Order: sequence, then C-alpha cells, then structure tokens
Amino acid sequence: MEFLDRLNSFAVERHRHRLAFLAAPLALLPAPAFAHASDRGHVLLLPTGYYIAGGALAVAVSFLVLALLPPAALDRLWRRRLSLFAFGHGPRTIVSLLSFAGFAFLIAAGLFGSRDPLSNPLPLVIWTLLWAGFTLLQGMLGDLWSWLNPWYGPWRVAALVFGLREDETRPSRLPPWLGFWPAFVLFFAFAWFELIDPAPDDPARLAVAAGLYWLVSFVAMLLFGYRDWSRRGEFLTVFFSMVARFAPVQREQDCLSLCWPAAKLLAAEPLPPSGIAFLLLALSSVSFDGLSKTFFWLGLFGINPLEFPGRTALIGIGSFGLVLTFVLLAAVFALAVFLGQRLAGDARPFDKAAGLLVWSIVPIALAYHIAHYLTALLVDGQYALVALSDPFALGWNLFGTADRMVEAGVVAGAESAWWLWNLQAGVIIGGHVLAVLIAHGLAWRLRPQASRAALSQLPLTLLMIAYTIFGLWLLATPTAG
Repeated sequence: MEFLDRLNSFAVERHRHRLAFLAAPLALLPAPAFAHASDRGHVLLLPTGYYIAGGALAVAVSFLVLALLPPAALDRLWRRRLSLFAFGHGPRTIVSLLSFAGFAFLIAAGLFGSRDPLSNPLPLVIWTLLWAGFTLLQGMLGDLWSWLNPWYGPWRVAALVFGLREDETRPSRLPPWLGFWPAFVLFFAFAWFELIDPAPDDPARLAVAAGLYWLVSFVAMLLFGYRDWSRRGEFLTVFFSMVARFAPVQREQDCLSLCWPAAKLLAAEPLPPSGIAFLLLALSSVSFDGLSKTFFWLGLFGINPLEFPGRTALIGIGSFGLVLTFVLLAAVFALAVFLGQRLAGDARPFDKAAGLLVWSIVPIALAYHIAHYLTALLVDGQYALVALSDPFALGWNLFGTADRMVEAGVVAGAESAWWLWNLQAGVIIGGHVLAVLIAHGLAWRLRPQASRAALSQLPLTLLMIAYTIFGLWLLATPTAG
C-alpha cells in the first residue's frame, strides 16, 4: 500500500510540475482537483449564485411543465422521426476485431510502457477517452459501442471455430432470475476500483485488471451466449446501451433515423429491480466521485482537506461512502415513486411504476457525467493524444502528436472559466428539464388521466430539483487535491 501511495504521489507531483507555470497567474483563485482515477485539469469553482439560480430555474420549469403541457401533446412530439439511411451489419465484426486489436495493444503498453499515468496511453484511454469521452458520444450519436466493443468480433470468430450459435427462440442460458445483477456487481467493482483503489491509474495495475475483465467476460459469453451476457452481464454494454437511448440518432432495425433527444426513453420497457439498481448506481457513483473530495465530506470524518492523507488511508471511508450514496439515492427514489402512487390513487404494482419511471434518471445521469468529467476530457484528452503517438516511451511518433504541447490553460483563466461555468450549469439544468419531460411522458403511460399523471410526478419532480441543486453545489464547493 505504501508503495502504491508513493507511486500515486509521484504521478501527481509530476503533473503539478507540468502545469505549475500555466497555473501561476491563478494562484489566488480557488482551484479544485476533482476526485478521479487520473489527475484533473485546473478549473475554477462554479460561483455559488449559479447553483442557486439554477435551482430556482429548475423549480420554475418543472412546475410549468407539470401544469401547462398536456401529456398527449408531448407524446405526439416525441414520436416524430426523420429517416436517414439503411445499413448492414457486415462490417461490425471487422470493426470489433480492430477494436480488440487496439485494446490488446493498450494492454501491452500498460505492461511494458511508461509507468507515468500521464505518459502511458492505457489509463488515459480508459479513464478519459472511454469513460469520460465515449459516454458523451454514445449519448449524442447512439449505440456506437455495439460496433466498437472488443468482444463481438472475437466471439464471432470463436462461434465459427467451435460451431456456437445464438437462437433468439431458445431459452436463455443465463437464469432469468439473475436479471441485471451480474452487471450491477461488476459495475460496482469498476466504480470501487476507479474511486477507492489506491492506484487505479498505475498502468501495469490497470492492464492486469482490464485484461482479466475482458477474459472473464469473454468466457461468460462463450458459456451463456454473447447476446444474453452482453445485455445483462457485461456492465459497459449495459451502461452504454442505456445511455444510447438518450441520443437523437437512433437505430431501428437496419435504418438510422433522427428523433428528439431522449425520445427513445419513452418507449422503454419497465426495468426489473436489478435494472433499477444498475441505473441508480450509475448516477450515485459519479455523484460520490464529486462528493468524496469535498471539504464537507472529509470534514465529516475529521480529515483536514488541506493535508490530504492519500487514497490508501481513505479506503474504508470511501467504500462506506460509495455504498451509502447508492443506498440513499435508491431509498429516496423509491419513496418518491411510492408517494406519487399514493397521491394519484394508483393501485398498480410498485415495481412496474418504479421500473418505468427510473428511465427518467438517464438525462440527469448523462448531464452530470458530462459536467463532472468535462475538465478531465479537455486536459487529459490532450495527454492521451501525446501518449498514443509513443505508447512504449521509445521515442516513436506514430500519429505526429508526440511533441504536442498540452494546453492546460484551456480550462484556466477568467474567459475559460466563464464558458466552463455556463456550460456545466447549463448541461445540468438542461438534463433536469429533459428528465421532467420524460418522467411526465412515462407517467402518462401509467395513468392516461392528465391530472393523475401530474399529481404522481410531484414527489419525483422534487427529487430531481434537489439533485440538480446538489449537482451544481458539487461544482461550487471547495474540494481537496
């Protein structure tokens, strides 16, 4: 543990030296380092007035939606589509095989390349380009992951070699009672590794973890079938497929079409309890990522945030906080749905209402994900371009970016801070507004009477408003480095 702490401290210190001359003019301004597996870019705190004004705006818009917009009119609006073009699935295997080759190359770089997390492409690609950046692309352009994931191509090859077949009419080899619990457990392990593990961005450590996860998932696909395991067991595919429902670009059978953002969420089927838990974990884990380094959270445990003790010393506290954040969010969501049913006089099963309404969480989860990881994407994304050109630290320049200067100033300074503040606040508030609209449409599916649908949404709307204010507060409160 002590060695890992020294390794982490070395990487952090090296990064700080690189940015010190760029950050010097801002020495008198608050500059938090967000909690993340890799170091964050320099960024100013969101002004307190932003989250107060954002909360007030969220309240006003929410009640305006509930009071003035008839669900039937919203439903007609959401259903509009603009067809683009048809396509086939032939190249999907080739694209996935190329993705697998790239993944294997990154694993080799993690094992044999530089030990500096900011010079090795593996941690930068996984934590920044995949987790921060690709989630944004998935939410904008639809289900790209079904083509780019590194399992489909190898599974197709194995299926040809061993004569494996997938038959939609045959019973699933993965027991139905398991639901999404395998994906939930694996997602929790991923979140724990990212947020709690002492050195998640150590290239060799991450290479072993990522390689083992690919191998275990591939074996599970051979045992249970690619379709069943990817839909309910492989957490990245489950997460990205849920995020893709938000995208204005949708794939229906073999045709691409344009629709309103988040429109596909309205057509979603109710999730089982395991699916509800998975979606709530996706939101709560990112929220705890922001909360875990705040002065408020550390102060609860008597830790001086100005003398940060390192990740190893906080393993117990972090593990407790990760579980607590999920439990609290799940309890409050369940209470909001239950109270909504009571207000509307609804006798329908609670699990059906909760399983349908939980889809309205997706816009909030995606919005907070974007706002939370924005600075990492802007700064560490540049480090990734540099590292990919010289993955083994041998002096290569594969893509002509090895000598590129990293511009950390893109998130520093008054002008940059202004547009970052507005973008982060706008994304979170916009996500809330879309969530209210989606919840309104989903409630109408449960209760066609407009008055009862509106009544049922009051507790859930209050929860969304509170979470919007919480998200903006996290961007406004001081955090430890």
